[in-house]
Amino acid sequence: MHSAYASTYGTTYGKAFAPEYQGALGSRLSVNTSYEEVLTGATDELRRARTELDRARAGLAVAEANRRLGRVEEAGRAWRESYRRARGAEEPAAMAWALWSGGTLARQCGRLRLARRLLAAAAELAARAGDRTARGYALAGLAETGRIQGDYAAVTELHERLLAEARAHGEARHTVWALEGIAQMNRNTGAYDTALAQFEEAALIAEGAGDARGHAWALRGVADVLSVRGDTDRALALLARAAEICAELELAGALAYNLKMRGNVLFRAGRYAEAEEAYAGARRRFHAMREPRGESLARLGLVKARARMGRDVARTRRDLDELHRVFDRIGLHHAREMVEKFRAELADGAELADGAGDAEPADGGGGSGNGNAAAVEEVPGARPRRSAERRAVG
Repeated sequence: MHSAYASTYGTTYGKAFAPEYQGALGSRLSVNTSYEEVLTGATDELRRARTELDRARAGLAVAEANRRLGRVEEAGRAWRESYRRARGAEEPAAMAWALWSGGTLARQCGRLRLARRLLAAAAELAARAGDRTARGYALAGLAETGRIQGDYAAVTELHERLLAEARAHGEARHTVWALEGIAQMNRNTGAYDTALAQFEEAALIAEGAGDARGHAWALRGVADVLSVRGDTDRALALLARAAEICAELELAGALAYNLKMRGNVLFRAGRYAEAEEAYAGARRRFHAMREPRGESLARLGLVKARARMGRDVARTRRDLDELHRVFDRIGLHHAREMVEKFRAELADGAELADGAGDAEPADGGGGSGNGNAAAVEEVPGARPRRSAERRAVG
């Protein structure tokens, strides 16, 4: 049983925990354990495991640690092996968790169609197994995949339903995720007051529940909205706090998105040279962890900052054409719209009022695409059946 605390919003939440750490690892690792430590512990547990189920559970933790550290190939091998072990043990819940990991990795790598297939299969398996938590995580993954594409109408109701379920069960980590996702959609549609209140509530719940990662992502959201309102200094201070948390936990993706948001804040403040430096740093980080979605969003920021500093308009338009094709291929509809908006601003000679790349994930590692196809391919050699997970894994 996880200890609880009373939220000022009237809901009693349990302390944040990481259900992806299962078996013996569940009692030794916390939501704030660094991912290098998770990887070491999970690798040791994998060597000691005596049953296929234990190997599947340890392999899941190996996959998630590698994914969060930006080691895409290792994460791809680990989730597929975890799935094989779980299938061999005839454990549908463990199979669901492995598919959730694979679907999350696919989304991170920009393979959104594959992500939806794997996550849908995970939700079906989890429901069959009666694992409410695994099903919730899989549905959350589907909701987030739709959200980062900009399909808000399609996923708003699912986000709200998952938020209500998380509140009802006092699940702090999932409440924070859902609040941040809804807040991001409100922010991107101009409902800044609502978005700020939701990001601030998420930050409060995450801090009280001991969810450092969720707290860092919520601070980033608060900083974003404050920046839009012109409070640059406070926004930069919050991002500095978030960066410290991410560095301590070795959150490669969250650090990169945090740096890209710093670029957005500086851009809005008219500090274009500093923004260019931040965007370039974020782009290098995303490239190193092979996350094409983040890399292309950071590149959009670079293009906008350089254009504002007087870069040749013809070169800027060529870059925008290329980014439009990239966003179209990945399926980032909101980002594609930002490219089109900036094209219009160039044509009109308008002031560039906003930062680049607002269609971001609420989970960091969640939230690193096609360059990583081998890392997230469906499980080879799966026995054919007509169920969703068989269609998803080949």
